[in-house]
Amino acid sequence: MVKDAAKLAQGTRTVGLGSGSTAAKIVKELASLKDDRMEFVPTSTQIKIEAEKNNLAIADENRIPKIDIVFDGADQIDGRFNMIKGGGGALLREKILISSAKRVVILADESKFVKQFSRPVPIEIHPMARSSASRKLVDAGGKPSLRILDKGYPFITENGNLILDTAFASIKDPRAKEIELKSIPGVMEVGIFTRKADVYYKARNDGTYQKITT
Repeated sequence: MVKDAAKLAQGTRTVGLGSGSTAAKIVKELASLKDDRMEFVPTSTQIKIEAEKNNLAIADENRIPKIDIVFDGADQIDGRFNMIKGGGGALLREKILISSAKRVVILADESKFVKQFSRPVPIEIHPMARSSASRKLVDAGGKPSLRILDKGYPFITENGNLILDTAFASIKDPRAKEIELKSIPGVMEVGIFTRKADVYYKARNDGTYQKITT
């Protein structure tokens, strides 16, 4: 599946890389294409280091408006191909890349494909808004929980912000909910992604996969 997906980058110039284990796998396959014309924009230090290990050229962030294709994973994908992302904490940077890319490719296990969202939405907030944003998220029908590391320290994003993982009983209109939550002062980004990808790869438990084109 990953090898097939990587082929979609052939002939492109600027490639965006999401974060997490899926992005790490795609980096190795992209390196095998051995195309020196390609340059890469990673969304996290983790993937940047992985790209450097594989001798991929890292592009300046000013190249973001000209990204040809982005490869990323997802935490959940609903029946209308809206997504929840941000489990790794890079939702702000991932949304910047995905919103700017000409093509978006998502790779995910079949367990991530659901009829309706059933997991909390990661919401990146400015530290100053920790209390105020939490109250407003409750007013919006959510149950926010500050993301905490195993040792008890708050999770800090690479942008210096906090994450409130916020559960909702249901999200009937993901786009409307995304807009509503982003209007809260101190909210930097919301882990609801309503831009549909161009291609989804669904990995099945038996080792096969399905390619879905929207």
